[in-house]
Amino acid sequence: MKKIFGLLSLTILLFSCESSREKADLLIYNANIYTVNDAFQKAEAFAVKDGKFLEIGTSETLKEKYEFSEVIDAEGNAVYPGLIDAHAHFHGLGMQQQRVDLTGTKSFKEVVARIVEFQQKNKTEYITGRGWDQNDWEVKEFPVKDTLDELFPDTPVAITRIDGHAMLVNQAALDRANITTSTKFEGGDIEQKNGKLTGILVDNPMDIITESMDATDIATHTKALLDAQDICLGYGLTTVDDAGIDREVIELIDSLNNSGELKIRLYAMVSNTKENLDYYLDKGPYKTDRLNVRSVKFYGDGALGSRGAALKAEYSDRPGHFGALLSPVSEFKETAERISKSEFQMNTHAIGDSANYLVLKTYDSLLSSGEDRRWRVEHSQVIDSSDFDYFSKNIIPSVQPTHATSDMYWAEDRLGEERIKGAYAYKKLLDQAGIVALGTDFPVEQVNPFLTFYAAVDRQDTENYPEGGFMKGQALSREETLKGMTIWAAYSNFEENEKGSIEAGKFADFVILDRDIMEVEIDSVPATKVLRTFVNGEQVYKN
Repeated sequence: MKKIFGLLSLTILLFSCESSREKADLLIYNANIYTVNDAFQKAEAFAVKDGKFLEIGTSETLKEKYEFSEVIDAEGNAVYPGLIDAHAHFHGLGMQQQRVDLTGTKSFKEVVARIVEFQQKNKTEYITGRGWDQNDWEVKEFPVKDTLDELFPDTPVAITRIDGHAMLVNQAALDRANITTSTKFEGGDIEQKNGKLTGILVDNPMDIITESMDATDIATHTKALLDAQDICLGYGLTTVDDAGIDREVIELIDSLNNSGELKIRLYAMVSNTKENLDYYLDKGPYKTDRLNVRSVKFYGDGALGSRGAALKAEYSDRPGHFGALLSPVSEFKETAERISKSEFQMNTHAIGDSANYLVLKTYDSLLSSGEDRRWRVEHSQVIDSSDFDYFSKNIIPSVQPTHATSDMYWAEDRLGEERIKGAYAYKKLLDQAGIVALGTDFPVEQVNPFLTFYAAVDRQDTENYPEGGFMKGQALSREETLKGMTIWAAYSNFEENEKGSIEAGKFADFVILDRDIMEVEIDSVPATKVLRTFVNGEQVYKN
């Protein structure tokens, strides 16, 4: 009888201990966790409940304290906070999946071949595509429309350069948009040679072509967003800053969030149009757990690759050419002043040193000392030595390290020996501002965030060129780079209290990788594979 009573007591005791443990949803243990908290601590395990990190500790402690619905052995692999791309074109990436992909083409002949192949399969009424870059070709001049005119005399063709700041169109597209040698424009170029249109449009005139196209249907936009999500989650991206989208797309994103189809988090930079500003500045920021609409994207100038970046002095490889601002100075200043009176952040594209000076000087004049506005300079690519002092935690540099390793082959030709010293100067920007927000600018560059990490730290391409690294003194450390892709990017979005690190109370966004990018040989980082991606504690990708 005593034995029976003893066994019964033990059973009750064990049941009592089991039931007294707090319930949690998920345990990740046996992991090499980089928390990216203030102390940059590491850990071995963490618990997740209701979509948030519950506690970080050891597997033994957490197993004793909590009863888990799911337990995952990380098998010693590296775990990081969900990666944030602080400047990209999420919707644009998705739309590119619906068009001719011209990235990586090594000649205009290859561009034409891809267009022909695409049209044979799809038979579209208007051919569009993106991704060509004449700087990657043996002949590094802009192409002309003649071949496209011959092949597609009745079908409009409009193919955009990889940076989105130049476009080649055929005569059918020009005719549809009513563009002639007499068409007036401001900001950019409609290129002519010998009094004839070449088919090249740079910056603002591209809008004339776009406006002449038929509106894209909702089904295509929806597929584009879901395609972009699949790509991004596969690279461990859990938040993407979409740098310039319209109200219609933002509202579609919100709808797809609500239906559960779109799980990735998006920080929306509203495109600077009158319609968008009138709506959002009056309405105020809009925020859910997965969508944050609280910034305005303004384009200051064009790109260096297409010589559209606005420089203080002429291009070293084109005398008399300075690039161009895309809007009058008065319009930029008026817009900035209007935004400063709202709750919205302003994020301005600025490549050339002239554009950066205008942006920085204007920001500085409008932002009061001690005011927490966190306005961003997107790209901060070429900075005059006297202008670095403007940067701070309130005027944040948002940069894309792979731009440096993509442009390094020809950037000095554009800028000259002295001016290049203030270009792609990420370490100098960090030292001045205290933070840098890192992104890719995809689909201008590849989505792969591990190329971002590699370029920031090593300043080489994947063929280990140049020896010693491009302007290696401007490289970031691995810790600085990881922060730029997580907690600093979150700070630049006013989201540092809810994401960017693995800490109790924050969203359970994290990624498990096949290698420790903080320790492995740096030239192996580009080959990193994502094993699992989690958003809100839910596994959304598994390799």
